[in-house]
Amino acid sequence: MPSFRGFIAIDLSATPKILEFEDTIKKIGADVKLVEPENIHITLKFLGDVEQQLIDRIDRIMNDAVHDMSPFTFTLKRTGVFPNQQYMKIIWIGIENEQPIITLAKILDEQLCTLGFTKEKREFSPHLTIGRIRTAKNKDQLLQTIQSYADTFFGEFFVKSITLKKSDLSAKGPMYTTIKKASIPKKEDSR
Repeated sequence: MPSFRGFIAIDLSATPKILEFEDTIKKIGADVKLVEPENIHITLKFLGDVEQQLIDRIDRIMNDAVHDMSPFTFTLKRTGVFPNQQYMKIIWIGIENEQPIITLAKILDEQLCTLGFTKEKREFSPHLTIGRIRTAKNKDQLLQTIQSYADTFFGEFFVKSITLKKSDLSAKGPMYTTIKKASIPKKEDSR
């Protein structure tokens, strides 16, 4: 049975400030593969190869994970790199009010291992990946730019759902397709 490369994410719309940050990085001439604006998301769980017959079970796990939650808001603020400034591989934007995202990622990680997906070894670090650094070309300018956005507010987001995404790699970059969506139930005020 065919499989696909998959992950579970929170979809985001690129804000003007995110687009400005990406444009500033482009102008430096550094060797960075930026995330396309239409592909911006927060990864909750990377799955790797997913067998088609697991889709409904993954969907159930996603719906169980959000069942006791209410829609929530978080903020994108701060910039940085992974793993460190001497060896930069990933450019990220930080998340404030991240507890609901951490909770979701933890539930998904624990439940999905029952389907054979690998449990994460590292602590989940919520962030928005903006780009992958391929070589050290113009590294110092790139680091200065990232640091110049260190205290920048990139936007506030309201989360009402999580998605199972299929990733198709092409010469133009990855193309993402939503396979399943789990809506976060709106809780009634219990007063």
